[in-house]
Amino acid sequence: MKSNQQPSSTPEVNRRNFLMTSAVAGSIIVGGAPALAGSTSPVETTNNLERNEHSTADAFELPKLEYAYDALEPHIDAQTMEIHHSRHHAAYVKGLNTAVANSEYAKQPAEKLVAMWKDLPEAMQKGVRNAGGGHVNHTLFWSTLAKSGGAAPSGELLKAIEKSFGSVDGCWEKLAQAATGVFGSGWGWISWNPQSGLVVESTPNQDSPLSHGNVPLFGIDVWEHAYYLKYQNMRANYITAIRNVVAWDRVADRFNEAQKV
Repeated sequence: MKSNQQPSSTPEVNRRNFLMTSAVAGSIIVGGAPALAGSTSPVETTNNLERNEHSTADAFELPKLEYAYDALEPHIDAQTMEIHHSRHHAAYVKGLNTAVANSEYAKQPAEKLVAMWKDLPEAMQKGVRNAGGGHVNHTLFWSTLAKSGGAAPSGELLKAIEKSFGSVDGCWEKLAQAATGVFGSGWGWISWNPQSGLVVESTPNQDSPLSHGNVPLFGIDVWEHAYYLKYQNMRANYITAIRNVVAWDRVADRFNEAQKV
């Protein structure tokens, strides 16, 4: 289910330039605040966009979480977080590295690859679309959640939300509808469209709004591995709970970067 607001068509060159700039901005945002003391995350890695220039076989790495696996409880449980991050996300990183291994594309930002996956060599397209999308989507997901989240958005982001949806509650209602309505696996998104402003949309599987010219600001993962251990088949309850850990300041950072283009 998508909102009634659809992305406007733009010339291909302008859209690509916008997405490439947004990818660079996103690399700054994900790095954000320092990790909390006592983090239980076992993964010691660099930022997702910090690429190993000496080895195309290991171009992308699993990003280190900025909080412990149990930091988002009771809204998201520690076991789900550990499995989701250290196994599912790690598998997407491995798949993306395999897809672009020993090619010129291994030196490109993951966001750029996902945005242009249809233009890649045919043998790479499936791996970049699925594994690359999974890597990009999850990296954004982790960076926009926080133990201290849940406070209402403010500033220019709040003004934009009120302009597009009437209120924060109105925005969340549309987002919840989009995420709940995904058939099977996928994502619900608040995205920025360069022509029409904020939009709520959904994508199937690991598809990203980047692929059709939008910049994702916040997403809700509705693959079952994101919530089933705690919420079983009650996806709507998970979507309600996750609102308590949204780091709206991070969402605002992404929104502000998008305005500069």
